[in-house]
Amino acid sequence: MKKTVLIVFAAMVLFAGCASHHGLPTNVTSGYTEICKATTEPEITALFDRWNQSLMTGNPRKVVANYAERSILLPTVSNKPRLTPEEKEDYFRHFLENGPSGRIDMRFIEIDCNTAIDAGLYTFTFAKTGEKVSGRYSFTYRWNGSDWLITSHHSSALPENK
Repeated sequence: MKKTVLIVFAAMVLFAGCASHHGLPTNVTSGYTEICKATTEPEITALFDRWNQSLMTGNPRKVVANYAERSILLPTVSNKPRLTPEEKEDYFRHFLENGPSGRIDMRFIEIDCNTAIDAGLYTFTFAKTGEKVSGRYSFTYRWNGSDWLITSHHSSALPENK
């Protein structure tokens, strides 16, 4: 009987160990196991392209759709942190008036379990005025189970350009 219980216990431990991986990394914190979304730098890089393409639509709602419900936008040309979708939409309504298009000049990407950071330098060209503005940026993304959404976005002018 003891031998049978021991064999069953060993099999359970073995199968539990195999079942927990399936090639996906996991994050165990306080007894909670989170399945981590496997991702790559090119996938995170594409998130800026998605955001930039939404800018080029001229529709602030399409831009705000890139942001998680609970997120913060710290924009370049506003002193007000934007927390709600309505506040973000208000900011982008004005920002989009001059037809901005962004280009990444330098970036650093850090990937963790269901989060990613894309930070660096970018330049915006405004179609309406021809003006170019360079700045620093950081996007923090979180995987919500079906999509990567922005949880924080900070943008600021380069100090040398002031």
